Order: sequence, then C-alpha cells, then structure tokens
Amino acid sequence: MSDGPPPDYVLEEQVGHLMRRAYQRHLALFQGIMGEDGPTSMQFAALVTLWRRGPLSQNLLGRLLAMDPPTVKGVVARLMARGLVERRRDAGDARLLRVALTPTALAALPAWVERAKAITAATLAPLPPAEQARLVSLLRRLG
Repeated sequence: MSDGPPPDYVLEEQVGHLMRRAYQRHLALFQGIMGEDGPTSMQFAALVTLWRRGPLSQNLLGRLLAMDPPTVKGVVARLMARGLVERRRDAGDARLLRVALTPTALAALPAWVERAKAITAATLAPLPPAEQARLVSLLRRLG
C-alpha cells in the first residue's frame, strides 16, 4: 500500500479532470440559459441534427451524435413525449421508421438556436477571441 499518489500526478492538472470541469460549467450555463422549457443538451443536439438533415433512422441519428443505442432511444422517447418528434414510416421502405420533427419543434427551434449561441458565447467568455478559436480547433482535433 502506498502513502499517496506519485508527486508528479496532480489531479487538477490532468486533461480529463479539466475537461470534465469545463463541461460541467458548460452544462450549467446550458441549463440556465436554455431554461426549464427548453431541451437538454442531448435533446437539442438531436433536434438540430434532424432540422439540418431531415428525418433520420434512430440508428443513424445516434451514430451522427455519437450516442449509443439505449441513449438515443431514451432521447427520442423523451422528445416524443414532449411532442417534438414523431416516428414516420419511410416513403420508400415501409419497414424503416424515421424520426422527424413536429411542427411544435420547428416553431421552437429558431429561439432555441439563439439561446444556444448565447450558451456558446458564455462558455467561451473567459477566453479572448483568438484563444476561443484555438480551443474550438483543438477540440475538433480531439473529437
């Protein structure tokens, strides 16, 4: 049994710890700015993806968002319960179900996107513009 971690390992300097702390801050900003009536961050990602790409199979939606099947299933179920998405049979293949936005979602999305822009700005606010761009570039490379 050791007396403690090695002296060259400082948790507060580890990338995973720092990313988790930054993400927690971002989620708090997201929830605060999006409000109780808005979607969660994962729901918002699904809605925006469907808005950009049109109706998608649940499987493809999950892959595009890097969500495992049980997670995307839960996100879609919660969005359906809120009346924001529906499942539709594919016109070309009746065996295939696609997740599609409802008129309610289409009406709400422009305001939610404006809130999302404010969330991004608030998340990056501690950094000067050049560092903001650099951080986004680095995160793209890590993802």
